Amino acid sequence: VQLVESGGGLVQPGGSLRLSCAASGFTFSRYAMSWYRQVPGKARELVTLITSTSDRTDYADSVKGRFTISRDNAKNSVYLQMNSVKPEDTAVYFCNARLGGVAYWGQGTQVTVSS
Repeated sequence: VQLVESGGGLVQPGGSLRLSCAASGFTFSRYAMSWYRQVPGKARELVTLITSTSDRTDYADSVKGRFTISRDNAKNSVYLQMNSVKPEDTAVYFCNARLGGVAYWGQGTQVTVSS
């Protein structure tokens, strides 16, 4: 099982970034997918999730209206479009797959929002 995030980097406040997560080794289309983020010294927090069929998405209040999650089950991938980013969005972003009591994590990708 692998979840490999990509697309992180340095972006200026107000800018945009698109994260990708490529999955392999499990039946991706059956799993709900989420993005979490974590800063040093703080707990990992849920940013957004999407159901297996994309019929529902949820967002943390802090990112509503700015971030968009999407998935492509044909490509075994999930994406996070980040717009109007703020310095407080700086964190390591993790991809998560969950089905019942089974959960998989990626290794994370660093996003730094700074001028």
